[in-house]
Amino acid sequence: MAGTLYLVGTPIGNLGDLSPRAAETLASVDFIAAEDTRVSLKLLNHFGIKKPLVSYYEHNKGESGARLIERLLAGESCALVTDAGMPAISDPGEDIVRLCAENGVPVSVIPGPCAAPSALAVSGLPTGRFTFEGFLPVGNKERREQLQSLSGEKRTMIFYEAPHKLRKTLSDLCDSFGADRRISLVRELTKIHEEVIRVSLGEAALLYSEAEPRGEFVLVVEGAKEDSAPEISLDEAVGLVLAETEKGVPLKLAAKEISARCGIAKSVLYNEAVKRR
Repeated sequence: MAGTLYLVGTPIGNLGDLSPRAAETLASVDFIAAEDTRVSLKLLNHFGIKKPLVSYYEHNKGESGARLIERLLAGESCALVTDAGMPAISDPGEDIVRLCAENGVPVSVIPGPCAAPSALAVSGLPTGRFTFEGFLPVGNKERREQLQSLSGEKRTMIFYEAPHKLRKTLSDLCDSFGADRRISLVRELTKIHEEVIRVSLGEAALLYSEAEPRGEFVLVVEGAKEDSAPEISLDEAVGLVLAETEKGVPLKLAAKEISARCGIAKSVLYNEAVKRR
């Protein structure tokens, strides 16, 4: 009989957030698969848990995942953990869960902390409907396409971002959603320096053009307003942009001016105009 894979939520900062059930599970399984074994070893040592650790992360998930499935099919039980939060959420754990489903291996979840809903709860923005976008793509083309697809999104949006990429991301969000859109920047959740900054996207970009971003960020961004739908079609708006360029106006400036008039994101107008030139 196959063993069980347990998805164990671990603290995102405060070790006191590890649940008794999570601690019991970590102590009872045959082995633990961790994103970074050094980080997980500190957690286990804090709670006096001694279990074999194996590495499972983005760059070894193919080879390591196959070995995990082999051991699970042989009857061993495994707890999957990330450095912080819920495994399989914006995390390579989703691949091992898929492999378990394909191979008939039972999967059980041990709920625990997760940065996304925690940040949403303290954001001060609407929480009834939201979309979790995780980390934006690194490639400029893929990033533009994803943000363009979200330009009319009315639900609150949640993004993850590392400190060294924050400035570029805030600039891209401003270009796509407009500088007036509200954002809550939530950093270092549950830690000593936990902070929630509630400002506009433009104010956030200005703040971090001067201040050095520190800590991991969750960005909670206001959705588009119901009355913000453009009064003209995208095709008509792009036509206006191209008409301005024929008068000698630079394309980026023309896209910015027409965006302010019609409510369609500047990046959307610019990309469509480039395609049609």
